Amino acid sequence: MTKRDYYEVLGCNKDATEADLKKAYRRLAMKHHPDRNPDDADAEAKFKEAKEAYEILSDSTKRGAYDQFGHAGVDASGGGRGAGGFGGADAFGDIFGDVFGDIFGGGRRSRSNVFRGADLRYELDLALEQAVAGESINIDVPTQVECDRCGGNGAEPGTSPTSCSTCGGAGQVRVQQGFFSIQQTCPACKGVGTTIDTPCRDCSGRGRSGKVKTLAVKVPAGVDSGDRIRLAGEGEAGRNGGPPGDLYVDIMVQTHPIFERDGQNLHCDVPISFAAAALGSSVEVPTLDGQVKLKIPAETQSGRVFRLRGKGVRSVRSAGIGDLFCRVQVETPVKLTDEQRQLLEQFDATVAAGGDRHSPRARSWLDSVKSFFEKIGA
Repeated sequence: MTKRDYYEVLGCNKDATEADLKKAYRRLAMKHHPDRNPDDADAEAKFKEAKEAYEILSDSTKRGAYDQFGHAGVDASGGGRGAGGFGGADAFGDIFGDVFGDIFGGGRRSRSNVFRGADLRYELDLALEQAVAGESINIDVPTQVECDRCGGNGAEPGTSPTSCSTCGGAGQVRVQQGFFSIQQTCPACKGVGTTIDTPCRDCSGRGRSGKVKTLAVKVPAGVDSGDRIRLAGEGEAGRNGGPPGDLYVDIMVQTHPIFERDGQNLHCDVPISFAAAALGSSVEVPTLDGQVKLKIPAETQSGRVFRLRGKGVRSVRSAGIGDLFCRVQVETPVKLTDEQRQLLEQFDATVAAGGDRHSPRARSWLDSVKSFFEKIGA
């Protein structure tokens, strides 16, 4: 299936800054996250698509390869080197070097048989409280580690790998195809340059074995969905003495039953009674630091927003603290008794007798409706 342009997926231009990309990804992640859209395959696909696009464009090296070569520059199936199969520029260079180097006698340097381990990614789900406060969390990561028995060379102790007889240790062979001489990976040693006569009994000659590592991830206070923590050297083990890859921990903050986060600010709904809105009151409002009193003035309308300064989140990139915005929702009473219904009817009659002064919004709305129908009739 043809992949969409990564910039189009995030809704950004090609000159978008890192902050623009992160903001766009955060918005899409919150909208399409599987926790918010259970059993919605389309939302899950859009979430994965946005995640893939952000992973590429948030990495300057991969973004450069993508801008130059498109999906071919970052496609793991394209033969790229290093962690995760990225490195499109090298892949293109190998193609032209193999063909034209032999035609013009330029040749090419032998490929190194030492390979860096692959990078790994781990998605860490955090509660809002954990993301705001920060803490150390243990995670279990399945990975490939260097075999203890053979030390990573794949040969049973007491024996050693031998130079490949097919390619002479070069890791590549030349194949003549008419006018062209093409250099390809050696089919006997798979490009390693050596063969193992007596494979290690623990790793079967691979030099690495599967293991689940438990790592402590120090989550800084104020992280948000889309943030990434890099653990250097905690990826897969390299081959033939190569260095290990890195582990990237992608942060995903779970939805909260009370608060909705927007950067450093928090938002929440505060239900109040009809009487409290009309007469004024004081209500207890939850914050991440505990409860505080919110003064509701008389004649407060539903939807009014109150701002509590400094009750938001301290960003991981800023020393400032955001605010908490409380949106008042006037709750209509339900399951009324006969007495309560009679009292409300009496109250409504007195309000109606008072004319427009008790319901200014209703009069304004009715005037707008009247004007609308007059225009249609005209």
